[in-house]
Amino acid sequence: MTYKSIAIAASIGLLATGAFAETKVGMITTLSGGGAGLGIDVRDGFMLGIKQSGRDDIEVVVEDDQRKPDVAVQLADKMIQSEKVDILTGIIWSNLAMAVVPAATAQGKFYLSPNAGPSALAGQGCHENYFNVAWQNDNLHEAAGAYANTAGHSNSFILAPNYPAGKDALTGYKRFFQGDLAGEIYTELGQTDYAAEIAQIRASGADSVFFFLPGGMGISFLKQYADSGVDLPVVGPAFSFDQGILQAVGPAALGIVNTSQWNKDIDNPTNAAFVESFLAEYGRLPSLYASQGFDTAQLIVSALGSADVSDQDAFRDALRAAEFDSTRGDFEFGPNHHPIQTIYAREVIQEGDVFTNRIIGVALENHSDAYAADCKM
Repeated sequence: MTYKSIAIAASIGLLATGAFAETKVGMITTLSGGGAGLGIDVRDGFMLGIKQSGRDDIEVVVEDDQRKPDVAVQLADKMIQSEKVDILTGIIWSNLAMAVVPAATAQGKFYLSPNAGPSALAGQGCHENYFNVAWQNDNLHEAAGAYANTAGHSNSFILAPNYPAGKDALTGYKRFFQGDLAGEIYTELGQTDYAAEIAQIRASGADSVFFFLPGGMGISFLKQYADSGVDLPVVGPAFSFDQGILQAVGPAALGIVNTSQWNKDIDNPTNAAFVESFLAEYGRLPSLYASQGFDTAQLIVSALGSADVSDQDAFRDALRAAEFDSTRGDFEFGPNHHPIQTIYAREVIQEGDVFTNRIIGVALENHSDAYAADCKM
């Protein structure tokens, strides 16, 4: 699914007839294949934020990376060299971010991540033009480990896909979990059959399971796990229990606790308005990914309110200030341009015919990431 930039801009009233946008944003995200739901939500949240800004000087070019690093690199090159974008955003997957972000920032472009937050870009590989509006990859998993302690889990079996975000996930969980590990597995990225892994869990003597399997991977695992009869409590990050995924999984997810920096019931005016307007615009409840896309747009708009993107130093300072109304409430960047934020424990519930989450407590408060001290800017 590829959108033409002028068509997108015209459809939301961003460009006057015959005029060129003063700021051009290139969004590379996943719009096809198993991870399409994530990219669609980021795109839709972002475009809603741009639309609500009422600005007529922002053009957005949207392309589908097909969850392939080589495609993402080609699209980034085209956007930088041919489309002449000022800002890049949109990437969901950390292996794609690692392929695109360092080259983009080296060419003087700003990259604002609405999702992927690999550790390599938070520490020694940080850059003054790279901002993460979502989280550093380890964060939600660290919170899951902290929650597992309070839940009394002492022997977890943990698994995640074998790519940068998967490695960060298990590293994050282990950083805060105080118990033992009954097993640790890296699965294939995009895997759909988890019979072998579930058999290992059954035989491991674990008292709990932690997994990070975003998108279609999580749907497959949860359904197979529910059918397996293995009756161990499950803890995970929001990525495997998000709004779109829950509708596909259904009752198998009920009661599972997961961790997130956002939920639809965070009590602030911006979030309430976002949930209502997203539902009205798209006919579905927003997800974690949609909220991150919306916040990324809000950040860009706020920075443009005080600085032109062509004045890179001033625009960078405006991004750092993060003077925008976030769906999460107060928003602050740490010294490595990653958020300092509260991460909540959520429980999967059913509201009418819809499966969703509700906040049941705080897992980590005003939490930063483990790599900021290694970032020298």
